[in-house]
Amino acid sequence: MTPASASPSAAAPSLFRQVGLSYFVIAFIARLPFAMMVVGVLTVAVAARDSLALGGLTSAAVGLGTAVCGPLLGAAADRFGQRVVLSVAAVANAAALIAFALVVYSAMPDAIVLLCAVAIGATAPQVSPMSRSRLVTLILERTPAERRARTTSSTMSYESAADETVFVFGPFLVGVLATAITPWMPLVIAAVLIVVFVGAFALHPTAAHVSVQRTADGRAASPLSALFRPRLLVVVAGMLGQGLFFGAMLTSLTSFMTEHGRPEEAGLLYGALGVGSAILALSVALLPARFSLPARWILFATILFGGSLTLFWVDEPIGMLIALTVMGCGIGPTLVTLFSLGAALGPADRSATVMTMMGSALVVGQAIGAVATGQVAETGGAAPALVLPVIAAAIVLLAGVVNALLARRARIAS
Repeated sequence: MTPASASPSAAAPSLFRQVGLSYFVIAFIARLPFAMMVVGVLTVAVAARDSLALGGLTSAAVGLGTAVCGPLLGAAADRFGQRVVLSVAAVANAAALIAFALVVYSAMPDAIVLLCAVAIGATAPQVSPMSRSRLVTLILERTPAERRARTTSSTMSYESAADETVFVFGPFLVGVLATAITPWMPLVIAAVLIVVFVGAFALHPTAAHVSVQRTADGRAASPLSALFRPRLLVVVAGMLGQGLFFGAMLTSLTSFMTEHGRPEEAGLLYGALGVGSAILALSVALLPARFSLPARWILFATILFGGSLTLFWVDEPIGMLIALTVMGCGIGPTLVTLFSLGAALGPADRSATVMTMMGSALVVGQAIGAVATGQVAETGGAAPALVLPVIAAAIVLLAGVVNALLARRARIAS
């Protein structure tokens, strides 16, 4: 076939070629500081103030700031462009991290420490959701229609795997730096990474393209009510359930390993959940297009729920490792499916808002799950605490069933 006779689909460059390798490298490193923040502030607070309670509160305060302000940053990016919003957030977040490190070692009261922690979460650059928004926009505008679904699935697979990789490596890096150098060093390193790599992410040409496309066509923005469509809210609810699972699973796992006299190994076992999840997330791109997103959600949420049921019979670390591996097979693909549905159901001109809504739901769920499970473990031990991840997995599956029913109703109505 000659170039002249080649189809537009065959001639169109891939998304990777459109944005370049540098984009993925910058976006990957730029999201690392976010993964370091929660564990970083906890480590510094405990070391400086000798208070585990304050350490837990600072972590929760970071999550609170992110949950409240994350969607607002997304909305601002949709309104003013990612470049200006990310640039301002990068400077503010780096300053907040340094301020926290200074305040926590000072004689200032704990309330000021918590306010600084809230500021860290509130100014955290939303690199992951904005990267998803940026890439989805490029797919919609530059990818032939017949390739969009598979390209979107592949992109969400990569993004989810990248998130899970940094959220495994981030806490590990905090531990290494805090142990080898000093507890405040991870926050300083995170601040430097934010200025350099979030700044580079903000200034990348793809940011300018998205910003121009959002405002150049003169169309009125989609109304805020478009963000509260039932099917989109169900997807957000599913993401909340996934966050509940993460928080509940990590906390109950820590309690379980503590009862077995090996609390330091909880992180290693939890890593098995993340590794399996990341690998399976990447494999979602290989699924056929006829395997619909609602059906994928139900299938993989069923794997997650089924795996969680084995927690009732786990009594040794090796059994826990097997259970976590099985559950990981459902987590990664479910996350990919949820983000793909969010991209498909949300208004195109509010994609950053939609993605930050989903990211914030994940953070809120994780915080609630950790706090609730911690209370149960404190009073009743690991056995009742391990019930909470099962409940969270059931919420994810139930939301998937509701989504499938709403999708079926929409098809009948059309």
